[in-house]
Amino acid sequence: MSFANLGLTSELARAVAEEGYATATPIQTQAIPVVLAGRDVLAGAQTGTGKTAAFVLPILQRLGRATGRSPRALILTPTRELAAQVAESARTYGRYVDLRTSVVFGGVSINPQIDSLRAGCDVLVATPGRLLDLAEQRALDLRSVQCFVLDEADRMLDMGFIHAIRRVLKLLPSQRQNLMFSATYSDEIRSLASRFLRDPATIEVAVRNATADRVDQQTYRVPKEHKRHLLAHLIKSGNWHQVLVFTRTKHGANRLTQQLESSAIRAAAIHGNKSQGARVRALADFKANRITALVATEVAARGLDIKELPHVVNYELPNVPEDYVHRIGRTARAGGAGCAVSLVSPDEAPLLRDIERLLKRSLPQSALPPYPVSAPPQHSVQPDRPAQQSGRGHGHGQRPQGQHSRESQPRRDRHSGGGRSDHPTAGNRSTGGNRRRERSAGRPRAATPFRTVR
Repeated sequence: MSFANLGLTSELARAVAEEGYATATPIQTQAIPVVLAGRDVLAGAQTGTGKTAAFVLPILQRLGRATGRSPRALILTPTRELAAQVAESARTYGRYVDLRTSVVFGGVSINPQIDSLRAGCDVLVATPGRLLDLAEQRALDLRSVQCFVLDEADRMLDMGFIHAIRRVLKLLPSQRQNLMFSATYSDEIRSLASRFLRDPATIEVAVRNATADRVDQQTYRVPKEHKRHLLAHLIKSGNWHQVLVFTRTKHGANRLTQQLESSAIRAAAIHGNKSQGARVRALADFKANRITALVATEVAARGLDIKELPHVVNYELPNVPEDYVHRIGRTARAGGAGCAVSLVSPDEAPLLRDIERLLKRSLPQSALPPYPVSAPPQHSVQPDRPAQQSGRGHGHGQRPQGQHSRESQPRRDRHSGGGRSDHPTAGNRSTGGNRRRERSAGRPRAATPFRTVR
Protein backbone atom coordinates (compact mmCIF):
# COMPACT_ATOMS: atom_id res chain seq x y z
CA MET A 1 0.00 0.00 0.00
CA SER A 2 1.28 3.49 -0.83
CA PHE A 3 1.78 6.06 1.90
CA ALA A 4 -0.73 8.43 0.28
CA ASN A 5 -3.41 5.73 0.64
CA LEU A 6 -2.74 5.58 4.38
CA GLY A 7 -4.18 9.04 4.84
CA LEU A 8 -0.92 11.00 5.07
CA THR A 9 -0.75 14.57 3.78
CA SER A 10 0.93 15.33 0.47
CA GLU A 11 3.84 17.01 2.29
CA LEU A 12 4.63 13.90 4.31
CA ALA A 13 4.09 11.55 1.37
CA ARG A 14 6.46 13.68 -0.71
CA ALA A 15 9.20 13.53 1.93
CA VAL A 16 8.83 9.75 2.21
CA ALA A 17 9.00 9.34 -1.58
CA GLU A 18 12.18 11.42 -1.73
CA GLU A 19 13.78 8.93 0.68
CA GLY A 20 13.08 6.16 -1.84
CA TYR A 21 10.16 4.49 -0.04
CA ALA A 22 7.19 3.75 -2.31
CA THR A 23 5.33 1.04 -0.41
CA ALA A 24 4.54 0.94 3.30
CA THR A 25 5.75 -2.02 5.37
CA PRO A 26 3.23 -4.17 7.28
CA ILE A 27 3.84 -2.38 10.59
CA GLN A 28 3.38 0.99 8.86
CA THR A 29 0.24 -0.15 7.04
CA GLN A 30 -1.40 -1.23 10.28
CA ALA A 31 -0.09 1.39 12.71
CA ILE A 32 -0.32 4.67 10.80
CA PRO A 33 -4.14 4.74 10.39
CA VAL A 34 -4.63 3.75 14.05
CA VAL A 35 -2.28 6.46 15.32
CA LEU A 36 -3.92 9.02 13.03
CA ALA A 37 -7.26 8.07 14.60
CA GLY A 38 -5.86 9.02 18.03
CA ARG A 39 -5.88 5.55 19.62
CA ASP A 40 -3.26 4.18 21.98
CA VAL A 41 -1.07 1.51 20.38
CA LEU A 42 0.95 -1.49 21.54
CA ALA A 43 3.01 -2.62 18.55
CA GLY A 44 5.68 -5.22 17.91
CA ALA A 45 7.53 -5.98 14.67
CA GLN A 46 10.79 -7.41 13.46
CA THR A 47 13.82 -5.14 13.72
CA GLY A 48 14.38 -3.21 10.50
CA THR A 49 10.76 -3.16 9.32
CA GLY A 50 10.12 0.56 9.67
CA LYS A 51 8.81 1.01 13.23
CA THR A 52 10.19 4.56 13.46
CA ALA A 53 8.24 5.83 10.45
CA ALA A 54 5.16 4.00 11.75
CA PHE A 55 4.89 6.44 14.66
CA VAL A 56 6.82 9.50 13.46
CA LEU A 57 4.73 10.09 10.32
CA PRO A 58 1.28 10.10 11.97
CA ILE A 59 2.57 12.15 14.92
CA LEU A 60 3.86 14.85 12.56
CA GLN A 61 0.48 14.94 10.82
CA ARG A 62 -1.51 15.13 14.06
CA LEU A 63 0.62 17.98 15.40
CA GLY A 64 -0.04 20.13 12.34
CA ARG A 65 2.03 23.29 12.67
CA ALA A 66 4.39 24.75 15.25
CA THR A 67 2.73 26.35 18.27
CA GLY A 68 4.24 27.58 21.53
CA ARG A 69 7.58 26.55 22.99
CA SER A 70 6.82 23.38 24.93
CA PRO A 71 7.01 19.96 23.25
CA ARG A 72 3.70 18.39 22.22
CA ALA A 73 5.15 14.97 21.39
CA LEU A 74 7.68 13.13 23.56
CA ILE A 75 9.59 10.11 22.24
CA LEU A 76 11.58 8.25 24.89
CA THR A 77 14.44 5.96 23.77
CA PRO A 78 16.98 3.90 25.76
CA THR A 79 20.21 4.97 24.01
CA ARG A 80 21.82 8.07 22.56
CA GLU A 81 22.31 6.49 19.15
CA LEU A 82 18.65 5.57 18.88
CA ALA A 83 17.56 9.03 20.05
CA ALA A 84 19.72 10.67 17.39
CA GLN A 85 18.38 8.28 14.74
CA VAL A 86 14.72 8.95 15.61
CA ALA A 87 15.28 12.72 15.68
CA GLU A 88 16.96 12.55 12.27
CA SER A 89 13.97 10.62 10.90
CA ALA A 90 11.54 13.20 12.31
CA ARG A 91 13.46 16.04 10.68
CA THR A 92 13.74 14.16 7.39
CA TYR A 93 10.06 13.23 7.13
CA GLY A 94 9.02 16.65 8.42
CA ARG A 95 11.10 18.74 6.03
CA TYR A 96 7.98 20.14 4.32
CA VAL A 97 5.95 20.80 7.47
CA ASP A 98 6.36 23.63 9.96
CA LEU A 99 7.44 21.61 12.99
CA ARG A 100 10.52 21.76 15.20
CA THR A 101 12.36 18.67 16.47
CA SER A 102 14.88 18.62 19.34
CA VAL A 103 16.90 15.74 20.79
CA VAL A 104 18.45 15.51 24.28
CA PHE A 105 20.69 12.81 25.74
CA GLY A 106 23.63 12.45 28.10
CA GLY A 107 27.32 12.34 27.34
CA VAL A 108 27.39 15.87 25.91
CA SER A 109 26.99 19.38 27.33
CA ILE A 110 23.50 20.16 28.58
CA ASN A 111 23.71 23.88 27.74
CA PRO A 112 23.06 23.68 23.96
CA GLN A 113 20.12 21.42 24.71
CA ILE A 114 18.67 23.98 27.12
CA ASP A 115 19.08 26.68 24.44
CA SER A 116 17.29 24.48 21.90
CA LEU A 117 14.36 23.91 24.25
CA ARG A 118 14.10 27.61 25.05
CA ALA A 119 13.85 28.33 21.31
CA GLY A 120 10.85 26.02 21.21
CA CYS A 121 10.20 22.52 19.92
CA ASP A 122 7.20 20.45 18.92
CA VAL A 123 8.74 16.98 18.90
CA LEU A 124 11.23 16.05 21.64
CA VAL A 125 13.31 12.85 21.45
CA ALA A 126 15.09 12.03 24.70
CA THR A 127 16.83 9.47 26.87
CA PRO A 128 15.38 9.16 30.40
CA GLY A 129 18.32 10.43 32.46
CA ARG A 130 18.90 13.66 30.57
CA LEU A 131 15.16 14.30 30.30
CA LEU A 132 14.77 14.13 34.08
CA ASP A 133 17.85 16.35 34.53
CA LEU A 134 16.27 19.03 32.34
CA ALA A 135 12.94 18.73 34.13
CA GLU A 136 14.57 19.11 37.55
CA GLN A 137 16.43 22.21 36.33
CA ARG A 138 13.07 23.63 35.17
CA ALA A 139 14.43 23.87 31.65
CA LEU A 140 11.66 21.64 30.33
CA ASP A 141 7.86 21.73 30.65
CA LEU A 142 6.05 18.51 29.66
CA ARG A 143 2.53 19.61 30.53
CA SER A 144 1.67 20.24 26.86
CA VAL A 145 2.57 16.75 25.65
CA GLN A 146 -0.28 15.31 23.56
CA CYS A 147 1.48 12.12 22.44
CA PHE A 148 3.96 9.97 24.39
CA VAL A 149 6.00 7.27 22.62
CA LEU A 150 7.99 4.59 24.42
CA ASP A 151 10.39 3.22 21.80
CA GLU A 152 12.28 -0.06 22.28
CA ALA A 153 10.34 -0.74 25.46
CA ASP A 154 11.94 -4.13 26.00
CA ARG A 155 15.40 -2.55 26.08
CA MET A 156 14.09 -0.03 28.60
CA LEU A 157 13.16 -2.92 30.90
CA ASP A 158 16.47 -4.72 30.34
CA MET A 159 18.38 -1.58 31.30
CA GLY A 160 16.34 -0.96 34.46
CA PHE A 161 14.56 2.17 33.25
CA ILE A 162 11.18 1.23 34.70
CA HIS A 163 11.52 3.65 37.65
CA ALA A 164 12.58 6.49 35.34
CA ILE A 165 9.61 5.78 33.08
CA ARG A 166 7.26 6.07 36.05
CA ARG A 167 8.81 9.42 37.00
CA VAL A 168 8.43 10.69 33.44
CA LEU A 169 4.78 9.61 33.32
CA LYS A 170 4.07 11.72 36.41
CA LEU A 171 5.31 14.80 34.53
CA LEU A 172 2.88 14.28 31.64
CA PRO A 173 -0.76 15.40 31.43
CA SER A 174 -3.30 12.67 32.12
CA GLN A 175 -5.07 13.17 28.80
CA ARG A 176 -2.68 12.11 26.04
CA GLN A 177 -2.11 9.49 23.36
CA ASN A 178 0.32 6.68 24.30
CA LEU A 179 2.28 4.55 21.84
CA MET A 180 4.54 1.61 22.68
CA PHE A 181 6.80 0.23 19.94
CA SER A 182 9.32 -2.57 20.28
CA ALA A 183 11.27 -5.03 18.18
CA THR A 184 10.67 -7.88 20.61
CA TYR A 185 7.33 -8.48 22.23
CA SER A 186 7.22 -10.19 25.62
CA ASP A 187 4.81 -10.76 28.49
CA GLU A 188 6.77 -8.14 30.48
CA ILE A 189 5.98 -5.60 27.76
CA ARG A 190 2.28 -6.37 28.05
CA SER A 191 2.49 -5.88 31.81
CA LEU A 192 4.14 -2.48 31.38
CA ALA A 193 1.61 -1.51 28.74
CA SER A 194 -1.30 -2.27 31.05
CA ARG A 195 -0.08 0.43 33.43
CA PHE A 196 -0.58 3.42 31.14
CA LEU A 197 -2.10 2.40 27.78
CA ARG A 198 -5.85 2.94 27.49
CA ASP A 199 -7.72 0.36 25.40
CA PRO A 200 -4.74 0.06 23.02
CA ALA A 201 -4.85 -1.33 19.52
CA THR A 202 -2.51 -4.34 19.60
CA ILE A 203 -0.43 -4.73 16.45
CA GLU A 204 1.91 -7.67 15.99
CA VAL A 205 3.01 -8.22 12.40
CA ALA A 206 5.42 -11.11 13.03
CA VAL A 207 5.93 -14.04 15.37
CA ARG A 208 7.29 -12.90 18.73
CA ASN A 209 11.06 -12.40 18.73
CA ALA A 210 11.33 -13.49 15.09
CA THR A 211 14.34 -12.54 13.00
CA ALA A 212 14.06 -10.90 9.58
CA ASP A 213 13.28 -13.41 6.84
CA ARG A 214 16.03 -12.16 4.54
CA VAL A 215 18.88 -12.64 7.04
CA ASP A 216 21.13 -15.58 6.13
CA GLN A 217 22.13 -16.91 9.57
CA GLN A 218 25.08 -19.23 10.10
CA THR A 219 27.31 -20.33 12.96
CA TYR A 220 30.91 -21.50 13.22
CA ARG A 221 32.11 -23.65 16.12
CA VAL A 222 35.58 -22.31 16.85
CA PRO A 223 37.98 -22.18 19.83
CA LYS A 224 37.85 -18.86 21.65
CA GLU A 225 41.53 -18.15 20.98
CA HIS A 226 41.02 -18.64 17.22
CA LYS A 227 38.01 -16.36 16.81
CA ARG A 228 39.99 -13.32 15.73
CA HIS A 229 41.91 -15.33 13.16
CA LEU A 230 38.73 -16.78 11.67
CA LEU A 231 37.07 -13.36 11.60
CA ALA A 232 40.02 -11.80 9.77
CA HIS A 233 39.97 -14.68 7.28
CA LEU A 234 36.23 -14.31 6.62
CA ILE A 235 36.56 -10.57 6.05
CA LYS A 236 39.51 -10.90 3.68
CA SER A 237 38.50 -14.04 1.78
CA GLY A 238 34.92 -12.86 1.41
CA ASN A 239 36.00 -9.36 0.39
CA TRP A 240 33.67 -7.90 3.01
CA HIS A 241 33.70 -4.12 2.72
CA GLN A 242 31.38 -3.40 5.67
CA VAL A 243 30.83 -5.58 8.74
CA LEU A 244 29.35 -4.78 12.15
CA VAL A 245 30.96 -6.93 14.87
CA PHE A 246 29.45 -7.36 18.34
CA THR A 247 31.42 -8.12 21.51
CA ARG A 248 30.21 -8.39 25.11
CA THR A 249 32.59 -5.95 26.80
CA LYS A 250 34.15 -2.57 26.13
CA HIS A 251 37.67 -3.86 26.69
CA GLY A 252 36.94 -6.77 24.36
CA ALA A 253 35.82 -4.32 21.67
CA ASN A 254 39.03 -2.31 22.06
CA ARG A 255 41.19 -5.42 21.96
CA LEU A 256 39.50 -6.87 18.88
CA THR A 257 39.72 -3.53 17.07
CA GLN A 258 43.49 -3.46 17.56
CA GLN A 259 43.79 -7.10 16.51
CA LEU A 260 41.91 -6.43 13.29
CA GLU A 261 44.08 -3.39 12.62
CA SER A 262 47.18 -5.55 13.08
CA SER A 263 45.72 -7.84 10.38
CA ALA A 264 45.50 -4.89 7.97
CA ILE A 265 41.72 -4.51 8.40
CA ARG A 266 40.55 -0.96 9.04
CA ALA A 267 38.46 -0.99 12.22
CA ALA A 268 37.03 1.24 14.95
CA ALA A 269 35.26 0.57 18.26
CA ILE A 270 32.03 2.09 19.53
CA HIS A 271 30.81 1.61 23.11
CA GLY A 272 29.72 3.40 26.26
CA ASN A 273 33.18 4.56 27.34
CA LYS A 274 33.79 6.36 24.06
CA SER A 275 32.92 10.05 24.00
CA GLN A 276 29.89 11.04 21.98
CA GLY A 277 32.17 12.72 19.46
CA ALA A 278 34.25 9.57 19.03
CA ARG A 279 31.12 7.46 18.58
CA VAL A 280 29.73 9.84 15.95
CA ARG A 281 33.04 9.88 14.04
CA ALA A 282 33.35 6.08 14.10
CA LEU A 283 29.81 5.64 12.80
CA ALA A 284 30.32 8.29 10.11
CA ASP A 285 33.55 6.60 8.95
CA PHE A 286 31.76 3.25 8.84
CA LYS A 287 28.85 4.56 6.80
CA ALA A 288 31.28 6.25 4.40
CA ASN A 289 33.28 2.99 4.02
CA ARG A 290 36.43 4.60 5.41
CA ILE A 291 36.65 1.65 7.81
CA THR A 292 35.69 -1.96 7.14
CA ALA A 293 34.78 -3.24 10.61
CA LEU A 294 32.84 -1.41 13.31
CA VAL A 295 33.24 -3.26 16.62
CA ALA A 296 30.35 -2.53 18.96
CA THR A 297 28.96 -3.54 22.33
CA GLU A 298 25.31 -4.05 23.21
CA VAL A 299 24.85 -0.33 23.88
CA ALA A 300 24.94 0.26 20.11
CA ALA A 301 22.69 -2.60 19.06
CA ARG A 302 19.48 -0.57 19.04
CA GLY A 303 20.78 2.74 17.74
CA LEU A 304 22.60 1.86 14.54
CA ASP A 305 20.72 2.32 11.28
CA ILE A 306 23.01 1.62 8.34
CA LYS A 307 21.39 1.27 4.95
CA GLU A 308 22.17 -1.97 3.13
CA LEU A 309 24.57 -3.25 5.80
CA PRO A 310 25.66 -6.62 4.35
CA HIS A 311 27.26 -8.39 7.32
CA VAL A 312 26.78 -8.67 11.08
CA VAL A 313 29.07 -10.87 13.20
CA ASN A 314 28.41 -12.06 16.74
CA TYR A 315 32.04 -12.32 17.82
CA GLU A 316 30.65 -13.26 21.23
CA LEU A 317 27.08 -14.42 21.76
CA PRO A 318 24.89 -12.15 23.89
CA ASN A 319 23.94 -13.17 27.41
CA VAL A 320 20.29 -12.28 26.76
CA PRO A 321 18.79 -14.27 23.85
CA GLU A 322 16.53 -11.41 22.73
CA ASP A 323 19.62 -9.31 22.08
CA TYR A 324 20.54 -11.72 19.28
CA VAL A 325 17.39 -10.62 17.44
CA HIS A 326 18.36 -6.96 17.78
CA ARG A 327 21.96 -7.50 16.79
CA ILE A 328 21.27 -9.30 13.53
CA GLY A 329 18.41 -6.89 12.84
CA ARG A 330 21.03 -4.31 11.89
CA THR A 331 21.21 -6.08 8.51
CA ALA A 332 18.40 -6.92 6.04
CA ARG A 333 16.60 -3.71 6.92
CA ALA A 334 13.62 -2.33 4.98
CA GLY A 335 13.20 -5.53 2.96
CA GLY A 336 16.87 -5.91 2.03
CA ALA A 337 19.05 -8.98 2.45
CA GLY A 338 22.02 -9.62 4.74
CA CYS A 339 24.22 -12.19 6.43
CA ALA A 340 24.60 -12.82 10.17
CA VAL A 341 27.55 -14.93 11.35
CA SER A 342 28.00 -16.16 14.91
CA LEU A 343 31.37 -17.43 16.19
CA VAL A 344 30.56 -19.92 18.93
CA SER A 345 33.22 -21.17 21.34
CA PRO A 346 32.63 -24.28 23.49
CA ASP A 347 31.75 -22.27 26.60
CA GLU A 348 29.05 -20.42 24.64
CA ALA A 349 27.07 -23.57 23.78
CA PRO A 350 24.45 -22.84 26.50
CA LEU A 351 23.97 -19.33 25.12
CA LEU A 352 23.43 -20.75 21.64
CA ARG A 353 20.83 -23.18 23.00
CA ASP A 354 19.01 -20.26 24.66
CA ILE A 355 18.92 -18.37 21.35
CA GLU A 356 17.66 -21.39 19.43
CA ARG A 357 15.00 -21.99 22.07
CA LEU A 358 13.83 -18.38 21.67
CA LEU A 359 13.76 -18.65 17.87
CA LYS A 360 12.17 -22.12 18.05
CA ARG A 361 14.63 -23.50 15.52
CA SER A 362 18.26 -24.53 15.17
CA LEU A 363 20.78 -22.21 13.56
CA PRO A 364 22.72 -23.77 10.66
CA GLN A 365 26.33 -24.69 11.38
CA SER A 366 28.95 -24.10 8.68
CA ALA A 367 32.16 -26.09 8.25
CA LEU A 368 35.28 -24.29 9.36
CA PRO A 369 37.34 -23.08 6.40
CA PRO A 370 41.14 -23.32 6.54
CA TYR A 371 42.40 -20.10 8.09
CA PRO A 372 45.87 -18.87 9.10
CA VAL A 373 46.72 -18.48 12.78
CA SER A 374 49.16 -15.61 13.25
CA ALA A 375 51.34 -14.96 16.28
CA PRO A 376 49.72 -12.91 19.05
CA PRO A 377 50.59 -9.18 19.21
CA GLN A 378 53.56 -8.25 21.37
CA HIS A 379 51.77 -5.46 23.21
CA SER A 380 48.57 -5.41 25.22
CA VAL A 381 45.54 -3.20 24.81
CA GLN A 382 44.72 -0.84 27.64
CA PRO A 383 41.04 -0.63 28.60
CA ASP A 384 39.31 2.49 27.31
CA ARG A 385 37.94 3.60 30.66
CA PRO A 386 38.48 6.36 33.20
CA ALA A 387 41.72 6.21 35.17
CA GLN A 388 40.03 5.52 38.48
CA GLN A 389 38.61 2.28 37.03
CA SER A 390 41.87 1.00 35.60
CA GLY A 391 42.37 -1.45 38.44
CA ARG A 392 39.26 -3.43 37.54
CA GLY A 393 40.68 -5.22 34.48
CA HIS A 394 41.65 -8.86 34.89
CA GLY A 395 43.03 -9.59 31.45
CA HIS A 396 41.20 -10.51 28.24
CA GLY A 397 38.20 -8.39 29.23
CA GLN A 398 37.09 -10.87 31.91
CA ARG A 399 36.03 -10.17 35.46
CA PRO A 400 36.43 -12.12 38.67
CA GLN A 401 33.64 -14.53 39.51
CA GLY A 402 30.60 -12.68 40.81
CA GLN A 403 31.30 -9.35 39.09
CA HIS A 404 29.07 -8.59 36.15
CA SER A 405 29.34 -6.42 33.06
CA ARG A 406 27.74 -2.98 33.30
CA GLU A 407 27.82 -2.46 29.56
CA SER A 408 24.05 -2.70 29.39
CA GLN A 409 23.78 0.35 31.64
CA PRO A 410 24.12 3.84 30.13
CA ARG A 411 27.19 5.84 31.15
CA ARG A 412 26.94 8.82 33.46
CA ASP A 413 25.87 12.06 31.82
CA ARG A 414 28.82 14.40 31.47
CA HIS A 415 27.92 18.08 31.48
CA SER A 416 28.68 21.23 33.43
CA GLY A 417 27.15 21.21 36.85
CA GLY A 418 27.24 17.45 37.27
CA GLY A 419 24.06 15.43 36.67
CA ARG A 420 22.78 11.93 36.88
CA SER A 421 23.67 8.81 35.07
CA ASP A 422 21.30 7.99 32.22
CA HIS A 423 20.72 4.83 34.22
CA PRO A 424 17.66 5.57 36.37
CA THR A 425 18.80 3.72 39.48
CA ALA A 426 22.18 5.37 39.92
CA GLY A 427 22.75 5.82 43.65
CA ASN A 428 19.75 3.62 44.42
CA ARG A 429 20.28 0.55 42.28
CA SER A 430 17.83 -2.28 41.85
CA THR A 431 18.37 -5.55 40.10
CA GLY A 432 15.02 -5.76 38.33
CA GLY A 433 16.10 -4.65 34.85
CA ASN A 434 19.26 -6.72 34.58
CA ARG A 435 18.38 -9.96 36.35
CA ARG A 436 18.44 -12.03 33.17
CA ARG A 437 21.63 -10.48 31.88
CA GLU A 438 23.48 -11.25 35.13
CA ARG A 439 22.98 -14.98 35.02
CA SER A 440 25.88 -15.61 32.66
CA ALA A 441 27.97 -12.45 32.72
CA GLY A 442 30.73 -13.86 34.94
CA ARG A 443 33.98 -15.49 33.88
CA PRO A 444 33.38 -17.96 31.03
CA ARG A 445 34.15 -21.60 31.62
CA ALA A 446 37.40 -22.97 30.27
CA ALA A 447 37.18 -23.89 26.59
CA THR A 448 37.35 -27.52 25.48
CA PRO A 449 40.50 -28.06 23.38
CA PHE A 450 39.97 -27.96 19.63
CA ARG A 451 42.19 -29.23 16.84
CA THR A 452 44.15 -26.34 15.33
CA VAL A 453 43.00 -25.44 11.84
CA ARG A 454 45.81 -24.23 9.67
